[in-house]
Amino acid sequence: MSTAINYRELDVRPILREGGEPFPAIMEAVQSLEPGEGLRLLATFQPVPLLSVMARRGYSAEIKELDGGDWEVLFSPAIEASAKIFHSLGAEEAAAWPDPLWQIDLTNHEPPAPMEKVLSLIDLMEPGEVLFAVFSEESRFLAAELEKRGHQWVGNLDASKRAYRMLIRVGDEG
Repeated sequence: MSTAINYRELDVRPILREGGEPFPAIMEAVQSLEPGEGLRLLATFQPVPLLSVMARRGYSAEIKELDGGDWEVLFSPAIEASAKIFHSLGAEEAAAWPDPLWQIDLTNHEPPAPMEKVLSLIDLMEPGEVLFAVFSEESRFLAAELEKRGHQWVGNLDASKRAYRMLIRVGDEG
């Protein structure tokens, strides 16, 4: 049985040259990958911020500078991608939290709508209540905003790596 990885190619150089933001196209491509499949990304610069996002999704990166100053990044699925759980300070014992009273599926919403909807919803919740939210991708800013507002959170990718799940426990605002 061959362990060769099949790579789908995504060339974001035209988007970047036109001043656009390639992140949504990249995340759409990643979500469309089949288990065991990788992504060959072509960019006009070394996409350093993307490396940590992809690492949290279970992909390693091999970076190579191409002729003309462009870059190729091969994102390969990790051999043993762990279901790493991320959490805010103080949320280590999230298993003891009450069951979520609120649930929201935000997988069909484009940023920044998921973050705005979560922040609006938790404003309606009582301290100690828990929200379960599902996103199409990990929010780059939501976790920090929740902590800033005194809330705790726990999150991870689901087994398919196509949805990011988050439990949010409302803190005391005061």
